[in-house]
Amino acid sequence: MEFVPLKPERMAQLQDYAQRRSQSPVDALDEALGTYLERERVDSEEAIQGIRRGYEDVKAGRTRPSAELIEHLRTKLI
Repeated sequence: MEFVPLKPERMAQLQDYAQRRSQSPVDALDEALGTYLERERVDSEEAIQGIRRGYEDVKAGRTRPSAELIEHLRTKLI
């Protein structure tokens, strides 16, 4: 097992987090890190898919002039 040094304030947060979940700090950290990394992976995949959809829309000509979009946003936000 490798050790990752934590700042004292982060260690205190981890110990509090673990205690509230009746877990050891190691198990709590593993669970929290796993949850974070999975969410980050999903967010990244969703962003890439959105960019691809936008790119395909542009290639297919499914666009509108920027002035039209700006006016739409202006009327929607005012």
